[in-house]
Amino acid sequence: MDIPGLLMLFIAAVLGGAVNSVAGGGSLISFPSLLAFGVSPVLANATNTAALLPGSISSAIAYREELPHQRRLLITLIPTSLIGGLLGAIALVAAPEVFGKIVPFLVLFATLLFAGRGLMNRLTKQNGNGDQPVSWVGNVWGVLFQLMVATYGGYFGAGIGILMLASLSIMGLHNIHRMNAVKTVLAAVINGIALIYFIIQGKIVWPLAILMAVGAIIGGYGGARLAKRVDQRIVRGFVVVAGLVVSVWLFIRPL
Repeated sequence: MDIPGLLMLFIAAVLGGAVNSVAGGGSLISFPSLLAFGVSPVLANATNTAALLPGSISSAIAYREELPHQRRLLITLIPTSLIGGLLGAIALVAAPEVFGKIVPFLVLFATLLFAGRGLMNRLTKQNGNGDQPVSWVGNVWGVLFQLMVATYGGYFGAGIGILMLASLSIMGLHNIHRMNAVKTVLAAVINGIALIYFIIQGKIVWPLAILMAVGAIIGGYGGARLAKRVDQRIVRGFVVVAGLVVSVWLFIRPL
């Protein structure tokens, strides 16, 4: 048994859970750790989904007071998220060799998305905290964009929260708490349907998933308690640097 490797995975999951609770982007830590442990890309992606899903569900529960305000929007976007998440998971399992080749690009893309979230946050705050009515054009845009985001989420997933916040802002939402509430629910739906498909296809390395889920829960709880004391710019900077380093490593490391 590779005790040092298992300890590395556990620590990576703790860090990933903590980073998710403070700034988001935990998959940029936990997913590469599974690759470094020797897990194949598809199994690593599916196992990472299983490991981090409990954190997504707990976050959605934490935002439950904000959800009644967005019931109509959720009714519109949840079915789209289910369809997209399932399509992405099917595509991942159907062509594992393709995923192995594009993993470095996906990690780099997610890292750049994460690095640019500060600009998106400033844009959403320029119009205040009040939500604007969502027009039919906004609803059509939201459904189409969410389908693309959910498909990407079922296929890989890192950075989907940033994409959804940007989409919700364009649709007219500007209350960041309500946006985060909708985002966390949709993320849990996407990851949940993808996980069900991965389980059916036997793509989860369960001992590693359970180990990392425990670490992610511990990290998420501790991160939430420290969130108000930690300068999020430091956390975001750490994730961006880690993502860039991992991207370079994946480009030069054959998968």
